[in-house]
Amino acid sequence: MTDEDGHSAPEPPGRRRRSRALLPDLAPWRSSRDFRLMWTAGLVTAFGSFLTVVALPLQIKELTGSTVAVGAIGAVELVPLIVFGLYGGALADAVDRRKLILATEAALGLLSVLLLANSLLPHPMLWPLYVVAALSSALMGLQRPALDAVVARIVPHDQLTAAAALNAMRWQLSAIAGPSLAGVVVAYAGLPLAYGLDLLTFVASLLLAVGLTPAPPAHDAEPPSLRAIAEGARYAWRRKELLGTYAVDMAAMFFAFPNAIFPFLADTLDAPWALGLMYAAGSTGSVAVSATSGWTSRVHHHGRMVVLGAAVWGGAMAAAGWLSNIWLVLLCLTVAGGGDTVSGLFRSTIWNQTIPDKIRGRLAGIELLSYATGPQLGQVRAGTAAGVMGVRTAVWSGGLACVASVALLALALPRLMAYEARTDAHAKAVREAAAD
Repeated sequence: MTDEDGHSAPEPPGRRRRSRALLPDLAPWRSSRDFRLMWTAGLVTAFGSFLTVVALPLQIKELTGSTVAVGAIGAVELVPLIVFGLYGGALADAVDRRKLILATEAALGLLSVLLLANSLLPHPMLWPLYVVAALSSALMGLQRPALDAVVARIVPHDQLTAAAALNAMRWQLSAIAGPSLAGVVVAYAGLPLAYGLDLLTFVASLLLAVGLTPAPPAHDAEPPSLRAIAEGARYAWRRKELLGTYAVDMAAMFFAFPNAIFPFLADTLDAPWALGLMYAAGSTGSVAVSATSGWTSRVHHHGRMVVLGAAVWGGAMAAAGWLSNIWLVLLCLTVAGGGDTVSGLFRSTIWNQTIPDKIRGRLAGIELLSYATGPQLGQVRAGTAAGVMGVRTAVWSGGLACVASVALLALALPRLMAYEARTDAHAKAVREAAAD
């Protein structure tokens, strides 16, 4: 824009503010060296992990030719993730979180060595693949609570929503680009190179994580135990707004996560060519929200946004099941991914802004439990409902059930809807502790 003399005129302040509101808030990246290290290490690890996510089931398929054998990966991964996720939460409150992150990252790298070595054998063995899958899941369960719990230490209190948005964008970019890269590597270079590249990404992320600031436990930290885990569960039960975030997430995933039946939905819509787009649509919507998330830092009624985002997810899924035009279905799935990200951003903000540091790991373990089981149960529900009612009915009925259940939870848990970050007593206490 130019003035009457042909010189560049400054952009009006109002327009600048609106432009910034549509861009991601980079304040955590600028203000925290540890956040930059963790974000970069997470991006590198995610790309490498997707190589193995694609290569491992493909290798089992090549060795057995059995869909049951491939599907068994999920069974051997779920239980270790739940058990060690809960224990990892208690451990994250009792030890230096930086050391826990480093130890688990190094152990995950060693598992990549085992996969690489097995793939180079003249006749690769099957059983090590399941063992590595189970151990990887256990290690992720140990590591994830520490990663989640350390964020509130390294990012200023008022930048936690922006940090959640940047982390979501990192994950979704990896989810879109990672499998594509993995498919090319596996198809044209083979399994050993895929496992080898995954190993290199673990080495790179470990070198980055070494630079993190130590994150020792509180002086009165309780050793990891069943009692400590139960204490975390009791705390979550007393905090009804926290309980509401878990319940809303579980309801949304249980009723409206039909990814398992996407291949059948694509066939029903006479669009088998669109299956890959259906799987990518949600991540595309998530990236769109994360990349335009500057507005989120100015929202203070976080509980309402948790509910609204989950309702949008369910409503968009219902529309995806009802509509018959594939392009409109893809649009709905994109909107659903955006709604889920909005809900997730504000769930994360409530957790990080209101949970005391000494118990944050255990609550992250409980969050991991809901994160792990919700989609798995949702897949079972979708598949069962599709067999009874038909594919499209299973999708739209699940979406409507999601909206209804989220509405009921909002009514049953008024403290979730009333949560206000600036006045909440728990948020104030955590903010003051961080300032000290």
